[in-house]
Parts: sequence; C-alpha cells; structure tokens
Amino acid sequence: MDAGVGAVEDLSASVTGGWINLASGMDGCERIEAFFSGQAYEPHRHDTYAIGRTISGVQRFHYRGQVSDGFPGNAIVLHPDEPHDGQAGTEDGFHYRMIYLDPALVQKALGGCRSLPFVPGGVSDDPRLLKAIDDIVAHMSEPMEALQYDDAVFDLARALEAAGSSAGVRRIAPSDYRAADTARQYIRDVAGEGVSLAELERVTGQDRWKLSRDFRALFGTSPYRHLILRRLERARAAIIAGQPLVQAALNAGFADQAHFTRHFRNAFGITPARWRTLVQG
Repeated sequence: MDAGVGAVEDLSASVTGGWINLASGMDGCERIEAFFSGQAYEPHRHDTYAIGRTISGVQRFHYRGQVSDGFPGNAIVLHPDEPHDGQAGTEDGFHYRMIYLDPALVQKALGGCRSLPFVPGGVSDDPRLLKAIDDIVAHMSEPMEALQYDDAVFDLARALEAAGSSAGVRRIAPSDYRAADTARQYIRDVAGEGVSLAELERVTGQDRWKLSRDFRALFGTSPYRHLILRRLERARAAIIAGQPLVQAALNAGFADQAHFTRHFRNAFGITPARWRTLVQG
C-alpha cells in the first residue's frame, strides 16, 4: 500500500517551517501527520515506539550513533526511550505519518514475557512491517473500530517481532511481568503525584530493584520516566483544550512552567509553545 493513500483532515494551519495534524487517535496510540523543512526536532526521547512512513522527501535522524534516512517506501521504527532528532534530508522538506504506540500494547499482544522487539538502524523495508503500519496510518482521518484497532496492533506487534533483532532478548517470568504491569498501571493512576520505588515495591510485592530492571526490559523505560511522560500527556491534552501553558503544567504535577518546559523539550524535541503553534496554527 502506498504510504500516501488516504487524506487526513486539516486540523491545523501551516506555519513557517512546518505543521502537525493530530489525527484521530486510539487508546495507547497517538497518530500524527506532519511536514517540516529544515530542523524539525532537537534530540529527545519518549517512552513510546515511534513508527511510521515517510510520504515524500527524506526524513533524516540521528539514532544510536548513526545517521539514518527514511524514504518513501520504507518504515521508520524508533525504540522507546532511545535518543533521536529529526530534520529534512533535502531542501524540499519531508512529509510523514507517524504513530506513537504504547509498548504495553506490544507486550500484551506478544504475551508479556520478553523484552521489547528492537529494529536495528531505525529503518526497515520488511514487507510485513510496512503492511502492518499502513493498516494504521493510511487513513488517519478516519477513526478505527475497536476490533479493527486491536487486530491492527496485534499484527504490528508480530511484525515488529519478525523484523526485529533477537540479540539481547530477555525472557521474563509471568509473575515478574504481572508485578511490572501493576506498577505501570499504578503510575498511570497517580501520575500527578510523587511516586517512589519503595511505594511500587509495597504495591507490587516485588523487590524494588528487580522491579526497576524488569520494568525497563518490558516497557522500554524507567518507572520515573514513565511517570513524567504521563504528566506530559495530561499537560498536552490540557493545552489542546485551551488551558494556558503555566496552568496546564501545574495541573499535570510539574513544579512550574520552567520544569514543565525542560521535560517537554527532552521528550518531544520542541518547546510546549512551539508545539501548541504547530498543532493549533
């Protein structure tokens, strides 16, 4: 399937250098379509998979010590919590569609007893992976039915497993997975508050250091980073709803706007003010 098939509703106006359309999303999956010329994102890392297709131009990024280019016809797969940036590889800019997928969905689809699939280099031409991505990004203006979405996530998880490297795969006992998943859900429930490893140890009954190691292997990031990203999700939703930046920051659990801006930039590669301009015009 051509990555350019299917129009996305224009949800944001074009601005100098780029734009971002927030397409209809689903639980655990954010979908965007965007265009940038020049530098798009500063180095950053987020706790989701970033998976997508370049529609036109060259999507260039620094990733794991090398420079990679995403062209139309191949897939981009960035592992959770791996630093990367983004810029146009030519003067024409680049147009792309991307999903940000919760690693917990991949774990549930694959049985939850192994470390996350990793695709070397961040670029793949595996046909199974290309098809699985297109099932989610080809018609991004259209909401997906619940069963359609569940099937698409399952197919994408299996494609990631097939296209990924088996080196470094770690097997995890079912009981350890349950403890890590309990910690993950607890963090999501209390994201606006402080959480300690000692508290997670009490909630899960698992030794705090083993819990921390298992959490990283299963969900691709540390418990604290997971907490910060949940706060950022809350803040972004508040900004879209029209809240001022400082109010969104405080309501999400950040100490002040400067604290919020620092974490936002580290997670998304742009400032909250810039992001608001790109998505709202």
